[in-house]
Amino acid sequence: MSFDLCQVQQAERPFYIEAIGIYIYSIEELCYYLHENLYLIDQSLLNQKLFDWLRDELGLKKLAKNLQDLMEKEESIASLILPIFRETGYLTAAGMREYAEQLARLDVQAEDMREKMKADYLVRSGMYESAEAQYRKIIRKQTPGSLSSAFFAGVWNNLGCVQARMFRFEEAAESFRRAWELTPTRETLRKYVSVLPLYLTQEEYEEKLKQLEEDQDVIRKIQEHNLQVCEKAREAGAAQSEQDPFEELKRLKRDYRRSARI
Repeated sequence: MSFDLCQVQQAERPFYIEAIGIYIYSIEELCYYLHENLYLIDQSLLNQKLFDWLRDELGLKKLAKNLQDLMEKEESIASLILPIFRETGYLTAAGMREYAEQLARLDVQAEDMREKMKADYLVRSGMYESAEAQYRKIIRKQTPGSLSSAFFAGVWNNLGCVQARMFRFEEAAESFRRAWELTPTRETLRKYVSVLPLYLTQEEYEEKLKQLEEDQDVIRKIQEHNLQVCEKAREAGAAQSEQDPFEELKRLKRDYRRSARI
């Protein structure tokens, strides 16, 4: 990036970016968001509300008019983003070319694929509720022949992972089961079997395992693997117990607030 300091005026009234729940005050902050959150860029950000803010709060009338004209011509997202970077020189020439190439690669992806990439990015950013909503959006509009069963199995699998991270284990088990039905892989089975004891009694758990039309030897190996993982987790927990509990509590609260966008 070519510089860090703001080169144009800052807004008295900030612009709210709903995708990650932040306010920005300058075009440089907008450029930073666009550069660092490529998969979150869509029409919920690049719209008339943003163009009005650029014009009224930052005095960028020419840029706002240019973006509005491009939107009316139904140009690609890339055509709306690049003029914003050119306005400030935020990226070097090489950086601009690289970013344009990333946009082009994203633009040729199927819509469902782009939305899954967005949801996966939200997971990596710790924004689990937003990611869950995005995965459910993909599942709701699933149409025959849109994408492969493996793709939607991946969506169900990732949804289950998000639900498990939010301690909603019964919902996670159902998502893993859906993924398993679409594409029966050992990894999906492992996740399903592993989450069941987190909300079932021992009797209910054993009954669920009996219902699985799967080699019981495979299930036994999964259970043995889980026991090893739990043992390592206990050892790691013993080491962490020596850390300041108040600092750990603050970290957990911070992570939770981010995941739930509180």
